[in-house]
Amino acid sequence: MEEVEKFLKESETYYLATVEGDQPRVRPFGTAHIFEGKLYIQTSKKKDVSKQLHANPKAELCAFKGGEWIRVAGELVEDDRVEARQSMLDAYSGLKKMYAADDDNTEVFYFKNCVATIGSFTHEPKVIKF
Repeated sequence: MEEVEKFLKESETYYLATVEGDQPRVRPFGTAHIFEGKLYIQTSKKKDVSKQLHANPKAELCAFKGGEWIRVAGELVEDDRVEARQSMLDAYSGLKKMYAADDDNTEVFYFKNCVATIGSFTHEPKVIKF
């Protein structure tokens, strides 16, 4: 899991795919943080991505850096604890300009039943499950 987090942080931007009805939705994200042994992302409860994840928690993200890509697929589960939200905000202090752990808007999700695949054109894919 640490290798996945490191890849995402070094990529700086990854693209998260969710589903809205039968329509895929993809958007850029930048948060990846390990808290209590789980990989988390952060968003706003006001955004469509939040509504989509609550309706269907299956999601996949993809990032590219240095000739390699990563795909991370699984279910995103909301963690409504202030401690989880605060941990994310502490890891990404720039978010504190827009969010607070107790603002009823900040939302964090962790990956469950996750399969990450790191690949390139020059080596066999590496699969990481958590």
